[in-house]
Amino acid sequence: MTAEFNAHAATDGVAPDRWASALHLFDDGPGAAREETPGELWERAGLLFEAKDYIAAAKLLTTVVEEFPQQTAPRLLLARAYYHSAQLSRAEEQLRRVVERDPVEHYAHLMLGRTLERQGRQAEAEPWLRMAAAFSGEFPDDE
Repeated sequence: MTAEFNAHAATDGVAPDRWASALHLFDDGPGAAREETPGELWERAGLLFEAKDYIAAAKLLTTVVEEFPQQTAPRLLLARAYYHSAQLSRAEEQLRRVVERDPVEHYAHLMLGRTLERQGRQAEAEPWLRMAAAFSGEFPDDE
């Protein structure tokens, strides 16, 4: 009986974002309703993203990005959530904003290139992918 109990993971059957919510269950006393802070939304969105619930993660990240539009990390994660949930025009929009604000953010260039490729816009993707490679130090070998 003990072996069977220990064979199951502690999180088996529980959504990852429920664990993040449970961490603060009694912060304001039992039954007290409270609004999640942006940090808690960010944490829960990360858990949802890791669990591959990209649409739910995007919903939370939209709130964080609206409150902190100058922050790059939430906007990049939002773009990734859009990309993985096939909302490619939304991903492109977020990535263009990142690149506009931070022109040397190599990961945004890479993601923008991949997003454009996935939309069948190969010629438009090429410069972004070359810039991403240059920023990360990957230069094509001269043969």
